[in-house]
Amino acid sequence: MDILSVFGALLAALAIILGQTIDGGQYSSLLNLPAFLIVVGGSIGAIMLQVPMATFKHAIKMFHWVIFPPVDNLQTTINKIVNWSDIARKEGILSLDRFARIEDDPYTNNALQLLIDGKTPEIIRRTLETEIDTREDFDLIAAKVYEAMGGYTPTLGILGAVMGLIHVMENLSEPSSLGQGIATAFVATVYGVGLANLFLIPVSKKLSHIVVKQSREREMILEGILCISEGDNPRNVSVRLNSYLRNVYGA
Repeated sequence: MDILSVFGALLAALAIILGQTIDGGQYSSLLNLPAFLIVVGGSIGAIMLQVPMATFKHAIKMFHWVIFPPVDNLQTTINKIVNWSDIARKEGILSLDRFARIEDDPYTNNALQLLIDGKTPEIIRRTLETEIDTREDFDLIAAKVYEAMGGYTPTLGILGAVMGLIHVMENLSEPSSLGQGIATAFVATVYGVGLANLFLIPVSKKLSHIVVKQSREREMILEGILCISEGDNPRNVSVRLNSYLRNVYGA
């Protein structure tokens, strides 16, 4: 679990609630279903119109990464690649076939298979770099769905405010109905600006960071496979790969 994301979301919500109540306001005045429907429903509808179905579905699947990011262990991967390097030098590259059969990660499995099939380092590099780039592009586009929604919500908040004021103007002769219209007008703006800046845009940035980190990890795997292909000493392989550990994790 990403504790920083949980703490950040709770802190943002608490700041809004305290800011509303500290001078005697009621937090319940921030709860307004019509305003919520206008801002959230309108934003979802707009983004569904903007992006393809595959991108929209992938964005939804990625959302849980904000709280539960993909499990990774770069040090374990480095140790695994160094072990493969040692075995390949002693027994030959074909001896790595038993590891390819049990490798769960599709990217790593593909990299190993290219190595076992005797592809040249140049072909291996081109193939895996293409896979890295296309995967990163697709994931980043999906992550930016939330940023795009964050661009719509403030405008829809203004739309909700205008609709609320129209409702107020239509009922000037009925003072009892004015409060609800005014509340919808102002709360819709709060929802629009708040959702954009405290939730949607930060979610997009967090997901983008995770995507870039995954790409760096795949680049490390590529570098390790190339080292094995070129017959590098396992000790040199370890040194080269551990530089990724420092750069990705700051270790």
